[in-house]
Order: sequence, then structure tokens, then C-alpha cells
Amino acid sequence: MSKKAYVFPGQAAQFVGMGKDMYETSALAKDLFEEANSLLGYRISDIMFEGSEDDLKQTKVTQPSVFLHSVIKAKLSSDRFDPDCVAGHSLGEFSALVAAGGITFKDGLLLVQQRALAMQKACEATPSTMAAILGLSDDIIEKICADITDDIVVPANYNTPGQLVISGSINGINRACELLKAAGAKRALVLPVGGAFHSPLMKPAEDELKYAIENTEFVKPICPLYQNVDAKPHTSPTVIKENLIKQLTAPVRWTQIMLNMIESGVTHVYEVGGNGKVLRGMFSQVDRNLASEAL
Repeated sequence: MSKKAYVFPGQAAQFVGMGKDMYETSALAKDLFEEANSLLGYRISDIMFEGSEDDLKQTKVTQPSVFLHSVIKAKLSSDRFDPDCVAGHSLGEFSALVAAGGITFKDGLLLVQQRALAMQKACEATPSTMAAILGLSDDIIEKICADITDDIVVPANYNTPGQLVISGSINGINRACELLKAAGAKRALVLPVGGAFHSPLMKPAEDELKYAIENTEFVKPICPLYQNVDAKPHTSPTVIKENLIKQLTAPVRWTQIMLNMIESGVTHVYEVGGNGKVLRGMFSQVDRNLASEAL
């Protein structure tokens, strides 16, 4: 039997004008955006609809914006939202959890806001960055990162076979990029991000978010949630909480999530939010025969 997976993008899925069409054409979307404005204490909808690219790049704005765009899109597609499993890339895990009924819209948004503020604070405390490494096997990248012992540099996002993002101190990333190029990487590209997401440098943010997650009510979602930390499907609220707490300092095992989903029988992938192309493109690199569409 064929299975359907609904996947939700993370930071970098933002674009100017995101959500404006939904706000203008759907009473439900308008109500949800206005509820979000009230909960956050500022009109995030105005920034999403009319703000500049620079406005949307601020972590404290990016994360709730991407979350809202995905979750509201899922709610507007309730007649088509029929997942056998869900997953989200980094921040997208919160969107996936709300869409699958594991936490409420309000609680999800407030957690995402706290996550974004805590991460921004951690970024400002320690200048750091990330880099995309193309064309090298994961084990070579892991070894080179591990060999740099006097700086922090770790694998952060296992995106597709042959594409891994590393994260760490600025000096550590620069040194790793030189060594990885020498080892045969096709590209080692430092990314325009504000900090070292999914690395030990996010520990202060993890500690802040832990309290908020522990004090939020989680229930069993309508289907399994494949989680970034271990790439496995979970429905236990306790386990989902534990994995979400670990997520900020642990790598995103997206390659393994895709492989595990396909092995479980997933034949159709629906991307919910962003431009609808990023995660689908990653899936196509793993299995070209997989059917996919933007929700």
C-alpha cells in the first residue's frame, strides 16, 4: 500500500509576500494571522506581506514566519491533509507537529517564538556560522570535523547524499572548509546565516527552550512524526518532547529521514510551505521515481 508523507521546510524558506494570498482569500487564514499578531505582540503578518528580505532574515522573524506559512497552508488544505507520516526540517519539525495535532497552534507558535529569540541570543553571544559541503562522503566530513579539536565544528544538516552542512565557530568553519576542499570537496561554501545552528554553541538556547517545551501540553499526533535527532518515527508525546529539546544542538538527519520514509513504503511526498520545492528536490535526489507536489 502506498503511503503519503507531508514535509515542512525550515529556516531559509521565507520569501517576501509569503502568506498574503491566503490572508486576502480565506477568512480562516485571516483569523489565524490575526491571532498570531495578538500572541506575538506585533504584526508579523505586515512583515511577511510587506517587509524586505532583510526584515525576513532576522531569526526572530524568520522562524515564526515560516511556521505560520506552513501551518496555515496545512489548515487551509484540511480536505487534502491526510498524512501517513510527517516530518519537518529543523524548525519545520514544529510545523509538522502542529499540523499533525501534537500541539495546538497557539502553543506551537509560542514555542517557535521562544526558540527563535533564544537562538538569536546565542548567535549574538558567540559569533559563529555554517558552511555547505558538496561532493564528499559523510564519513570524510565527520572525520575532518572531529580532527579539529581546538575549535568547534560539527556536522549539522545531513541534507542529501553528497550535501552536508557543517556548523561551528567562524575560525573552525574556515579551517574545516580549507581541509575539506583539500580532501576533494566540490564546494565548501560559507552560508549567510547568523550563527552555528545544530551545534554545541546552541546549548544556551537549548537550555532556555527546554523549560518551555517541558511545560507545554503535548498529545499523541494523528500519525508518526519522523524526528530530526534520530530520523525515526514517533507518536509518544514524552519521546517527541525529549527529541525536540535535543534538536537545537544535534544534527538534522534529513537524509536518513528520507531513506527511512521510503523504506517504510512512502510513495508520495507533499511539501507544505515555502516555495514548495526545496524538500521535494532533496527527495528527488534520493529517489527520482517518488511522486511529489507542493500542497
